[in-house]
Amino acid sequence: MLNINAGSLTSLPGGRSSRRTVLQAGGAGLLGLSLPRALAAEELASATGGRAKSVIFLFLFGGPSQLETFDMKPDAPDTIRGPFQPITSRTPGLRICEHLPKTANVSDRFCVIRTMSHTYNDHSGGGHYIQTGHRWDVPIGAGFNATPRDWPSIGSVVEYLGQQRSGGHAATLPSYMVVPNFLGRLQEYKVQLRRPGEYGGWLGRGVDPVTTAVDKRDAGDNPYWRDMTDEELTFQIQGLASGPGLTVERLRRQRSLLEAFDDARSRLGDSTTLDVYDRFQQRALDLVSSERTRTALDLQAEPAALRDRYGRHLFGQSTLMARRLIEAGVRFVTVHYDCVDGYSWDSHRNSSDVQKHLLPTMDQALSALLVDLEQRGLLDETLVVCMGEMGRTPKANASWGRNHWSTLFPAVLAGAGVRGGSVVGETDKDAAYAVTPPTSPEDLAATIYHAMGIDPELRLQEPEGRPVHIVDGGRPLLELFG
Repeated sequence: MLNINAGSLTSLPGGRSSRRTVLQAGGAGLLGLSLPRALAAEELASATGGRAKSVIFLFLFGGPSQLETFDMKPDAPDTIRGPFQPITSRTPGLRICEHLPKTANVSDRFCVIRTMSHTYNDHSGGGHYIQTGHRWDVPIGAGFNATPRDWPSIGSVVEYLGQQRSGGHAATLPSYMVVPNFLGRLQEYKVQLRRPGEYGGWLGRGVDPVTTAVDKRDAGDNPYWRDMTDEELTFQIQGLASGPGLTVERLRRQRSLLEAFDDARSRLGDSTTLDVYDRFQQRALDLVSSERTRTALDLQAEPAALRDRYGRHLFGQSTLMARRLIEAGVRFVTVHYDCVDGYSWDSHRNSSDVQKHLLPTMDQALSALLVDLEQRGLLDETLVVCMGEMGRTPKANASWGRNHWSTLFPAVLAGAGVRGGSVVGETDKDAAYAVTPPTSPEDLAATIYHAMGIDPELRLQEPEGRPVHIVDGGRPLLELFG
């Protein structure tokens, strides 16, 4: 812990402050050393990590079953082992579901963590936990939507640090984007859902992700797994009008109006909330009027054969979009494979959609992404994470539907120095519990930060002024890296 004595920092011999001391002092804002001036800590962290210039987070919301993906138990009792058969992969000892053949063929590029585990057995809370590394403060059943009190997502912390490096101004392209929609946008539910976990939370709206929007045809449509036309794959910036009337000149007029509003407001008195909102809107306008952004969001620039390889469904094209965005300079891109019909990966009823739609589309997109990144020389500097927020109960119903089971579920990590063809963790005979120490969301967050060269011990100030660690208690999984 940082020691303060008569206004001086505890130092190493020769007057050099330790790396941890600099981090903690910067995070606490001590002695005038604000966070922007402590960002050298991010450079120091790259000495032991930091190969990942960017992260692509494929979030399979709803909770894929461990028993139908990467932890198959063909010798388990009939009520547990599942309806699908295992196939061999390029990883010794790793048996993968028969409906993931393309993924099995590239398993030498990724590592499977079999022992992800937490105790928030709920979608919203689980999604918050996985994307932030912090447990949600809303009790199970007490809410579904994001709140301003939530912990900032990993992507929002990356965005925040990027803005601090540039003196508080967002770059032309953001550090953090979410595609194809904010989590919950297409879900059919009794209220409009904006699931927690992907936002700036108490860090403020200014570090929320820039999010695209892609609509479905009607209430019964699931675009995540059906082929879509180029006319449907709009990837418009969420919150800005679209259509033929949206021209660069019109956007410039909108910006001029926004600037005039800012001038008028400044004469009336400042408002932090309005200022943050204005900056967020300004950034969206800058993005959509930028030639660089329009180029990055133009999927039709990709060869047809490559688009076919990813799959013409929304998940496949969104995964390809993520590759285009990180290639353009975005540091953290989350791709949601969301529930639309109320179930999808949340497969309580049966395994039919899992077999026919979910596994094949995930198989197509994940395998294509890894090969594409490798061929472009980007895999060594891009961390790919693919997972859900929970697993499924070992015991299934008669039609092979399974309920929530956050006690055990898998995660796939690749790139940025992750040892391909490896498996971390052992599970029991029913894929119910970890036999080796479980891997927590805190561990996952610490690992992602470490891979990006951001020290997990960095501290930020909450609105009340209390310095808090970006990860509390997690450890980077160094054994993942070769």
